[in-house]
Amino acid sequence: MENINYKEIADNSRNGICVLDLERTIVYWNHGAERISGYTAAEVLGRRCNDNLLVHVDSEGRAMCGDGSCPAARAMRADEPCEMEVYLLHREGHRVPVLSRTKTVKDANGVITGAVEIFNENSRELAALERVKELEKLSLLDELTGLGNRRHAEMHLQARLDQLSRYSWPFGLLYFDIDFFKHINDTYGHDAGDWMLRVVAQTAQAGVRSFDVVSRWGGDEFTAIVENTDGPALLAVAEKLRRLVENSPVVLGGDTLVTTICVGATLGLPHDSIESLVKRADELMYQSKEHGRNKVTLGYTD
Repeated sequence: MENINYKEIADNSRNGICVLDLERTIVYWNHGAERISGYTAAEVLGRRCNDNLLVHVDSEGRAMCGDGSCPAARAMRADEPCEMEVYLLHREGHRVPVLSRTKTVKDANGVITGAVEIFNENSRELAALERVKELEKLSLLDELTGLGNRRHAEMHLQARLDQLSRYSWPFGLLYFDIDFFKHINDTYGHDAGDWMLRVVAQTAQAGVRSFDVVSRWGGDEFTAIVENTDGPALLAVAEKLRRLVENSPVVLGGDTLVTTICVGATLGLPHDSIESLVKRADELMYQSKEHGRNKVTLGYTD
């Protein structure tokens, strides 16, 4: 056992491994962390995790690094292990859901010198990858974003409406688009617009449960079908997606753009068709725009 190279094992672990000092400066970053986050070790060593790098967000979409509630800060403050689901900011700008396990690092005298965080993709991320493979087979994939396309959304909406009619199984629809998307295209070019579409798409997909369905409806408009929900729960999901997107800044041409979305949220009703349901959600989305953007508007009836 004397010849085991533990650093080599850590370097090549599929899990992300990050070691931070007391100031939460990154001093070690393995290949697993590179794979999951998109950042190389050269890009992160010597920097803090909230220096526009990982920028942890909790399961409700709230930023954690600014108030010292990120996993490393919690572990060092309490001197006990911290395990939680968080969202990391990928180098490409979208959010990645991971299960983070963090514990303190101590010197020979038992004094805390930092923390080590081990993180890996949770089942939601893996389920999303499997979904992409299935969509490719069925020609239901929007190639730009990796989400299902409009036909895909319509198929699931009809299935949910049929289940609502037959079994009274409730579901909700979120309809959302990117604030000032035309300005982004006009100012930074269509490649930048495409990048922002991918960021919003992948962040939204990461923010719902594995059996909920996010699709690109067209242009910069998206839908999310949320199963087994009521009004307050649907509003909570919508607010979570709004916060996740807002906390996923995109750097374009040296400018850091805070991306926001307007969301219309509504429940499926027994008399709904696809057209009436989408129209209601669309109208609610426009109410969000009229009230200042970066907002969610919930409505139940026509």
